[in-house]
Amino acid sequence: MPPGRAGSAGQKDAALRLCWSCCRLRAPHLHREAPHECSGSSRLVGKPGRTDRPVSSPEAAAAGCSVPCKMPPEQLEDLCRRERLHCRDLGVSRANINHYEVEFLCDYKKTKDTELYMVKWKGYPESENSWEPKKNLKCPKLMKQFHLDLDQMLRRNKRHSVPKKLDKETVSFLTQKAKLHLSLQRWEAHLNQTRNHPGRIFVRNEVDLEGPPKNFTYINNYRVGPGIVLDEMAVGCECSSCWEEPVNGCCPGASLHRMAYNDRGQVRIRPGKPIYECNSQCKCGPECPNRVVQKGIQFDLCIFKTDNGRGWGVRTLQHIKKNTFVMEYVGEIISTDEAERRGHVYDRQGSTYLFDLDYVEDVYTVDAAHQGNVSHFVNHSCNPNLQVFNVFVDNIDERLPRIALFSTRSIRAGEELTFDYKMQSKYRNFWTTERT
Repeated sequence: MPPGRAGSAGQKDAALRLCWSCCRLRAPHLHREAPHECSGSSRLVGKPGRTDRPVSSPEAAAAGCSVPCKMPPEQLEDLCRRERLHCRDLGVSRANINHYEVEFLCDYKKTKDTELYMVKWKGYPESENSWEPKKNLKCPKLMKQFHLDLDQMLRRNKRHSVPKKLDKETVSFLTQKAKLHLSLQRWEAHLNQTRNHPGRIFVRNEVDLEGPPKNFTYINNYRVGPGIVLDEMAVGCECSSCWEEPVNGCCPGASLHRMAYNDRGQVRIRPGKPIYECNSQCKCGPECPNRVVQKGIQFDLCIFKTDNGRGWGVRTLQHIKKNTFVMEYVGEIISTDEAERRGHVYDRQGSTYLFDLDYVEDVYTVDAAHQGNVSHFVNHSCNPNLQVFNVFVDNIDERLPRIALFSTRSIRAGEELTFDYKMQSKYRNFWTTERT
């Protein structure tokens, strides 16, 4: 197990200055606590009337001046343990200061009567990895994942049993896979912190060593490009019950269309017909059956790496009934002229995510290349289980519909979600090796 290193005197002083400045750390020989602020900015905070200046000692911190900390709490906790410091806010105490967390397992060997694992300790460099007997490790999930990755490597090399000692190639693979799992877990956590819909997002890659996509930002709604304005709905319906007693046909009737959903929220109009949902100006409540797409993704979905060369894909983790809303296609709204310019760039890169909004007029395009949601990862199929519908909620401009994907049939849990890129609202330049 990693030793509780005290470090040099200079390192200790630096650690104390950092800890006192940003997390009210208390060393055994110190008794005063500094103010705590962890905003992540570079702003200096002090008492009114004082000249703000960086804190360089516990005494200055106790006087009421602090420096916001840019270090994540996890790194601060690791620093506490390395420097043998106690911190109430981070949960590091005299009782648990010698507790160490396994970050991942990266090697294995078996002696006559003992199984040993090489452990990468959280907060410590790989130079301090250590062999630990299986009986000392309390990390069943990490151990299960290690053996799944090891089995994958053994099958690749057409080996049927685990050797007593692993070769360098296998150890390198296991280390890379462990680091991949960590990066995907962080991305998964970020996606779930960013989403505003009930459905959770999971991320899996059991195929290769590709990590999270670069230069991609998860968004929940359209991002409007330069020079484009969304016209908000000016009026709403007067219905007390939009399904049982619609006034003048409710919101769909105001646009000379019929109600698109049944009482269970399933779409009942044919593809190509628009959907007009109740909006923020309507008198009906959030449980109105004419509010479906605006409630967001309701199902747990998994972004996964496909094993047939189609890149990332999306599968549902729950059963989805026929004619049920699944997700929206969102991205940046741009003009068709800008879409033509970007399309040439994307063609050279080998893929594009441009979706023309051509319900009434081909004026705008949705670009989900760098900003989008789960739909960014949905693959094409000539026999899809999702269908595109144009939806209007708080926007009255028929040139800017919301693009909703509904199930065309019952979809089993674990089944991949797909739609036809050539249906209704067309995709441009979407036919690439990666996404077909």
